[in-house]
Amino acid sequence: MADISFLFSGLIGRSWAMVFAAGGLKVKLYDIAQEQLTNALENIRKQMKTLKESGFLKGALSVEQQLALISVCTDLKAAVEGATFIQECTPENLELKKKIFGQLDLIVGDNVILSSSTSCLLPSKLFTGLKHVKQCIVSHPVNPPYFVPLVEIVPHPETDPSTTERTYALMKKIGQSPVKLNREIEGFVLNRLQYAVISEAWRLVGEGIISPMDLDLVMSDGLGMRYAFIGPLETMHLNAEGISNYCERYREGMKLVLNTFGPVPEFSGEIEQKINQAMSEKIPSVPKVLDARRKWRDDCLTGLAKLKKEMKSD
Repeated sequence: MADISFLFSGLIGRSWAMVFAAGGLKVKLYDIAQEQLTNALENIRKQMKTLKESGFLKGALSVEQQLALISVCTDLKAAVEGATFIQECTPENLELKKKIFGQLDLIVGDNVILSSSTSCLLPSKLFTGLKHVKQCIVSHPVNPPYFVPLVEIVPHPETDPSTTERTYALMKKIGQSPVKLNREIEGFVLNRLQYAVISEAWRLVGEGIISPMDLDLVMSDGLGMRYAFIGPLETMHLNAEGISNYCERYREGMKLVLNTFGPVPEFSGEIEQKINQAMSEKIPSVPKVLDARRKWRDDCLTGLAKLKKEMKSD
């Protein structure tokens, strides 16, 4: 993989660019307005310097060396020229994404991977009908990808296996944690798990079982402590004498509890207001406060990533 192009310089595009530059790869960042690109570069520079000062800058290169790998462009054709991997980072809008991939389909060669950062749009909806469909794939990051390494790689039914393997290898090369889905499914895997948790959390608060603050504490100081290092299946395995023993012990109890789950919430009305009030009292919904809390979150994620890396090397 030589040059990497990222289409649009929002939060995801900037974070992706930082990840790839940290991996020593040349990056072109595309957007429709020069001002947006200028702001994006300044934002990236500030983030890298802050990360350097705190000891959390990724990669072996200095801030200036990484910044030198990132160029910007307002012309789409020029932005993708020479690229072997193109990552689309537009807002979650199907028609907009289809328009971008339609334009790319006309100008790229037969060896370029066309990848989307979409979090829930199916590859079959994004890429069907493109002449380069075999080169198309979804590489769904977790926001923000600089601090959370997981990438879901989701193929279109017609994606060539080599596209999947090349994408997987690229993500491994830059230090991410890619997982391959064998076929597309609504919400992929991360959001299916996330939405299942959110849905039950919403019901438990809505039914007055627990407060919003205590509900979040169940995850942050309970399940999340384990899930930061091991997944639900390994948790089962370790909480008994293996998976089969866990199922033998808890099968009926799990089924009993799961059968009491309610319908999919509407995520509106009185419950929305109740949860919004609780969250807003803790973290007021104003840009300055939200940005400060996001920085705190990212600092926590960075520290956790460092700890996990140290523990894996021991």
